[in-house]
Formats: sequence, structure tokens, C-alpha cells
Amino acid sequence: MTVPERSEARTSLVEQPGPWTHRDVAANGARFHIAEMGDGPLVMLVHGFPQFWWTWRHQLPALAEAGYRAVAMDLRGVGGSDRTPRGYDPANMALDITGVIRSLGEPDAALVGHGLGGYLAWTAAVMRPKLVRRLAVTSMPHPRNWRAAMLRDPRQTAAGSFVWSVQRPWVPERRLVADDAALVGRLLREWSGPRGPEEADLELYRRAMSIPSTAHCSVEPYRWLVRSLARPDGIQFNRRMRRPVLAPTLHLHGSLDPVIRARSSAGSNAYVEAPYRWRLFDGLAHFPQEEDPLAFSTELIDWLRDPEPDR
Repeated sequence: MTVPERSEARTSLVEQPGPWTHRDVAANGARFHIAEMGDGPLVMLVHGFPQFWWTWRHQLPALAEAGYRAVAMDLRGVGGSDRTPRGYDPANMALDITGVIRSLGEPDAALVGHGLGGYLAWTAAVMRPKLVRRLAVTSMPHPRNWRAAMLRDPRQTAAGSFVWSVQRPWVPERRLVADDAALVGRLLREWSGPRGPEEADLELYRRAMSIPSTAHCSVEPYRWLVRSLARPDGIQFNRRMRRPVLAPTLHLHGSLDPVIRARSSAGSNAYVEAPYRWRLFDGLAHFPQEEDPLAFSTELIDWLRDPEPDR
């Protein structure tokens, strides 16, 4: 895989203007792009597929206004972050996130993850518990629940068909970028509820996926998830994730999510030895932070402010 140099075109696409500040930080042997805003306790926002930091554009100012230092990072291989030839297993990508927290000079963070970012947030909370003071996950069950649902629940297996479809080499990457990444726009529409994405945002996500090497890096984590199911590294990871999450946890899900069934996420509290709050957004699908940003931000901020979050 070719790792492209940082270009002016890529920078102008990723570093969208707004009230936030863009910069790069070094962590875990790579360089990561972040957008940050506000002062106060750190809230780290981690995107999923097929997006980049832009999915948190509504939450950044909301969190900053609420008195937090809000930081949205681009995952390894996506947006303005480095495209490395390897390192796309969840353990290493979780260390990317905790490494960025350390590079920002913060003792810990409230970690907020969506989709794949949620999977990595669960992982980070287990691997580096002292760095995650609170955990908020949307549209993603605990990794052990995800594995069990994908293997044992025929409805979740069918709903997660995209994960199985990217296991072939090179073909999925070509499909993702064909016709100006038209597939990205289709997936975003199909995975959203009635409040679908704006055309301008679809265009931006399509252009971001078209940055050289991004498509390959975006599907590599999903390849690991499937190919490792029967391999020693995957079995070891699954055993490691038995360790409980010790941070207060907010678990959010859209009732209409066609990719991750709400039933697959329910029960993730079995792996949390701390206050756990489950919230189901009625009428929203896979991207609640974009489909109803006000409701999502309000739920998140109210929970962050609550000194004693309920179980």
C-alpha cells in the first residue's frame, strides 16, 4: 500500500473551517489529525465508518459551550491522519486513541465512540482504564457481544453483511471509490433513518473516502475482525475483553439502526462494573449524532454533568 504524503488538497478537504482548531499530534508511532474546541475536562470523540472527524461537527461546539475541551480525532488511515501499512487491529487502534489523550497532556478523557470508533472505545476502556474516566458508545455493542451476535444471530449476521463483503482483497476498495465513491453516499443514506444526511455532507464524505489509500485503510479493521475469529490473536483479544469496564458508561442506540440491531447491543452492561445507562433513540438509525444532533448532544452532556450516573 502506498502511504501518500500530506498534500494541500487533502488538508483543505479534511480541515473544514469552523469554530474549531485543526492540528496534528503524534501518538503510538503515527501522526493523527484532530479538531478541537473549548476548555475544561477532555471529551475525546472517535468516528466510525465510512466517516471521519466531521461526524462530530455538531457536538464540538455543544460540548465546548458546556465547559469541556472537545477533541474529534481522525482514526489511523482516515481523514488527515497517517496511512500506515499496518496497525489496524483493535488493540493497536485503541492505543492510538489513548496515545492521543496522553499527547494532549491530559490525565484522562471521557471517551465517546460511534460504530467502529465505539468498538475501539470499548477496547480502550479495558486496555487503559486509568485514561478513560467515562465511556459513551453509540451504535456498537461490547466487542464480545458483537462477536457473539455476528456468529449466532442470523438477523445480525444479515444486518452486518457489509462486514462480510469486504473480506476479499482489493475489490472492496475499488467498489468504495468507484464513481466518485458513490457507494459511500448510498451506505450513508441506507444506514440513516428518516432524517437522512444533507447532500453537502454526503459529498464531503465521498471526497474524503477518495483520498488515496483511505478506502484500503478503512476496511482493514473489518478484515481483522472477521479473519481473526478463529486465529490465536483474535481468540486472545476476545478473552482479554472479558475484563470489565470500570468507567461509568453511557450506551446509546437508534431504534431503527439497520446495521447493528438494538438487540445486539442490549446486554453489554454485563461487561461493565460501573454505573451503566442505556438510551434508545426512537426514530433514529445508525448515525444519531447527525440525525438528531440536539437530542444526542443533550443526552451526552446531561450524562457527563451527572455526578452519579445511574445504572
